[in-house]
Amino acid sequence: MALINSKIPQGPLETKWTNYKSHQKLVNPSNKRLMDVIVVGTGLAGASAAASLAEMGFNVLSFCIQDSPRRAHSIAAQGGINAAKNYQNDGDSVYHLFYDTIKGGDYRAREANVYRLAEVSSLIIDQCVAQGVPFAREYGGLLSNRSFGGAQVSRTFYARGQTGQQLLLGAYSALSRQVGLGKVKMYTRYEMADVVIVNNQARGILARNLITGKIERFTAHAVVIASGGYVNTFFLSTNAMASNGSAAWQCYKRGAFFANPCMVQIHPTCIPVHGEFQSKLTLMSESLRNDGRIWVPKKKEDAEAIREGRLKPTGIKEDDRDYYLERRYPAFGNLVPRDVAARAGKERCDAGFSVEPGGAVYLDFAEALNRLGRDVLEKRYGNLFQMYKEIVDDDPYETPMKIYPALHYAMGGLWVDYELMTNIPGLFAIGEANFSDHGANRLGASALMQGLADGYFILPYTIQNYLADHIRDPRLKTDIPEFEEAERQVKERIGKLMNIKGRRSVDSLHKELGHIMWEYVGMVRNAEGLRKAIEMIGQLKKEFWSNVRIPGIVDDLNVELAKALRLADFIEIGELMAHDALDREESCGGHFREEHHTADGEVVRHDELFNYVSCWEYNGEGQSPVMNKEPLNYEFIKPSNRDYR
Repeated sequence: MALINSKIPQGPLETKWTNYKSHQKLVNPSNKRLMDVIVVGTGLAGASAAASLAEMGFNVLSFCIQDSPRRAHSIAAQGGINAAKNYQNDGDSVYHLFYDTIKGGDYRAREANVYRLAEVSSLIIDQCVAQGVPFAREYGGLLSNRSFGGAQVSRTFYARGQTGQQLLLGAYSALSRQVGLGKVKMYTRYEMADVVIVNNQARGILARNLITGKIERFTAHAVVIASGGYVNTFFLSTNAMASNGSAAWQCYKRGAFFANPCMVQIHPTCIPVHGEFQSKLTLMSESLRNDGRIWVPKKKEDAEAIREGRLKPTGIKEDDRDYYLERRYPAFGNLVPRDVAARAGKERCDAGFSVEPGGAVYLDFAEALNRLGRDVLEKRYGNLFQMYKEIVDDDPYETPMKIYPALHYAMGGLWVDYELMTNIPGLFAIGEANFSDHGANRLGASALMQGLADGYFILPYTIQNYLADHIRDPRLKTDIPEFEEAERQVKERIGKLMNIKGRRSVDSLHKELGHIMWEYVGMVRNAEGLRKAIEMIGQLKKEFWSNVRIPGIVDDLNVELAKALRLADFIEIGELMAHDALDREESCGGHFREEHHTADGEVVRHDELFNYVSCWEYNGEGQSPVMNKEPLNYEFIKPSNRDYR
């Protein structure tokens, strides 16, 4: 079992980050000009990191699979970004944000990282306002806040229902400035194919030019992975279709630990699946739960009549509606955390109260329309209502929205220490690509917070602590044996795929994987189902490598080849997720085991057995991975049962 050093600074929680910065090593300006850093990914984490490092004087190579950084999936985040500024004077503080995040993650996150995240949150808002991000404002000009799940204060800053887009434009403008100054070299339509390790240090990557198919080599003094999460393992998710886990997975296969892979988030407010040919799902922002009330009919016969089209929701009397979140969790109501709301919705649908054959509940704005008026709702959520109407062809001002849980976010990812460095020296992971801040469940509006915190305010400090010891390391040439061997392996893998010439399309195999994952590794899991999933994924892997069909050629734009390479990784990620879920014999956050819950359906953790981060280590092709453990030592918070009632 490997020795895991999280490098958490000593001392009181509230001074750890300050003391770290006071004693870290620095790189002087003349040396920064001689050092190169690769950043893979241009979402909020990647764009902010690349811009910040370049502003400091480092030479940055930035890689983006899209045709522009502006198309990164961060653009799809709608509801807002958390920060402990207490603008509403409702008692918020850094400690309250820290506590809500730890509690929301069901006590499976690292205290020191989460407190630091809460501590720097206010700086993010100031940075973004200075960039011109058009946050919503009160009548007097102060920035507005709204509530999100898992909190009893209003700390979420927002730009209507387009917060991610506006924040990404701010980061993109900072990145573009550095591109214009020549400090960032941008590689669009490039996908990382492997990380190159030299003398046990990450010293470069191989990237595939998605237009020409050429494998190219790039060296640097450090590599930063900011490529997002892996929930497209499930095929249908709220993520962009191009979102994938391949960059992180290649790091895992080179020796980086993959932490808590079973911890994925299922968002409660998504538009339900509408057909077998659907390629992705659409998120309705959690912010809608501020003013929308979630319900199903109290009577099964009413639910059946709605499903069959004989009854409309507006025909259900108020007394015949079950506002089940308000009933079960009166203290938080519709603003319980996502994992709680998602499971409660599934439970009502499974019990026969679904309002659509495939599963759905209502998100109703009638009360808010009467209380606030249509003009107010249009200002708060207008673009979300418009998007819903375009997709469903139903007006949410007149009829309640139909929603159902869907895959949304990966809490697991590459293991990193306090400095955001993996166990491979010089290899860092930030944003959703790492595991560090959300535990077993991410609170709404915390993804944008983590991405920008890592990129703007944490990595620029911690990466210097590493690079300061490598200022004498020369720039490597790309013709050294390590690059030669890595490229040989990548080309061999691609050649093997192209030579299969089978009969199954990539999408058909990916859909099959998605069905297995949703059925057995989805919202509710059990030991028998997880073992079955592992067996079925193994069979699917054999089918993929013997019967996939990839048209076209290697040395050209080949979308099917790109998808196949990602699917090969998704299959292995899904297998590891099932292993991790099987090993963790408890329920916590988004990981719900049927064998471990209370009589009324609440999760049951087993802190004495599972109060750790599972750190999986690759053990070679065809070999079982090794699970290492990082104990979670809570010095400042006493873990307790989450209670939102």
